Formats: sequence, C-alpha cells, structure tokens
Amino acid sequence: MIVKPSAEGVMASAAAAVKQRGPAPVHLWNPPFCGDLDLRIARDGTWYYKGTPIGRPEMVRLFSTILKCEDGKYFLVTPVEKVGIEVDDAPFVAVDFETEGSGRDRRVTFVTQVGDTVTADPEHPLRVARAEDGEPSPYVLVRGGLEALIDRKSFYRLAEIGEHHEDWFGLWSGGAFFPMIPSAELPA
Repeated sequence: MIVKPSAEGVMASAAAAVKQRGPAPVHLWNPPFCGDLDLRIARDGTWYYKGTPIGRPEMVRLFSTILKCEDGKYFLVTPVEKVGIEVDDAPFVAVDFETEGSGRDRRVTFVTQVGDTVTADPEHPLRVARAEDGEPSPYVLVRGGLEALIDRKSFYRLAEIGEHHEDWFGLWSGGAFFPMIPSAELPA
C-alpha cells in the first residue's frame, strides 16, 4: 500500500520531533523520500498548501523548523519521512533588522517572517545577486543552506548604513565586510 504524504502527517511527526524552541536537527535526519507535498513558499514568504495561503502562523513556524535544502531542492524532514516542497526564491524573508555598533564593529541582526534571528557574519554571509536588468536581490544565510531574501524596506535601510571598502559599497557586520555593489556603479 502506497501512502501519499500529507501536511497533517508531516505536521504531526514534526510536532512530536520538535520539542525544543528553534529549528530541529534536520542535518542529523536522513529518512527515505516519501514524495512531494503540494506546498509552496512564494517569493514574499507566504506559505501555500494546495494553492491556498496557510493562515496559521504557528503552523508555518512549525514547518519552517523542519525545512532542509539538499542540492538546491527543498524538503520538510522528520526523523521518519522527507517530503519535497516548492520554493519560488528563498524559503525565508528578512522583514527587519537591528544594528549595533558602527564601522568594522557593526553587528546587523535580521529577523525573518517566521521569527528566526540571525546576525550577518562569516558563518551567515550577506550576498547580493543582480538580475540581468541590474535589479538587486539581497540575501542572508539563516541556517543549513537556507537563505532569507531581505525585503525592500530593509535593503534600503542597509544602504543607508553602508560604506565604501576596497572599491566596493557594502556593509560591515560580525567582523566581515559584505560587498553589495562596486563603488564605481553607484550613481553620483
């Protein structure tokens, strides 16, 4: 008998497996692949199940704690099952940040739409990808190969505190400089 994975089954397994606050140790789990689930994370961070937005933030948060990326594919993983999901861009969106210090001593700590916090540093780098039209898409690594797209308002705020270093305009955080755009490409 073949059992098709369901959101309810994954949620029940996840709830049983995740008793602590924060993400589960998905890097330690390697269960068999059980198939794909009709679950999608849109570029704006909205989670959809069967085409309908998931309206319960607690459920989205629970799913986010068992998210894993392997070879560019995304899965919800429990100790006993692994189901594929679709992610339009990045699985998380950094919706705000706080900063302390300045210059090389600055620390920028982001918060995602699911409540994760991460400080940009060498283990959690910030990067800016640019589309063919030059439009920037900034990201910060949250955990285990999972990135957060930094929302537009936060990116504009980052640009306000950016500075030039070795022909780049970028940001210092956690003892590292993260380049955003070559200084020569900034408007005069």
